Amino acid sequence: MFGLIGNMKAVAGQREALLAILMENVGGMPGCLSYVVAEDPRDPDGVWISEAWDSADSHKASLSIPAVRDAVERARPLIAGFGQYIETRPVGGHGLKARA
Repeated sequence: MFGLIGNMKAVAGQREALLAILMENVGGMPGCLSYVVAEDPRDPDGVWISEAWDSADSHKASLSIPAVRDAVERARPLIAGFGQYIETRPVGGHGLKARA
């Protein structure tokens, strides 16, 4: 499995609009096992995204899906910056099958 955890900062006052875009079409990404978008409770403009994929290749391929590309383009003006970006190797958990 392949995982990502990252955070971004929305343009001031635009977090809800950014969250709405990030939550569109979350079920239509082949190989995506988990995609969680969360508000940062300590930062009114902070957003965290946690992802689990069956492989890094599936994640990379998702970036060419027209709906994903469209969402990225519409979200870009609402993003003030990026913070941490961590690649992980999920081993299992609630909703994920444990690795063999």
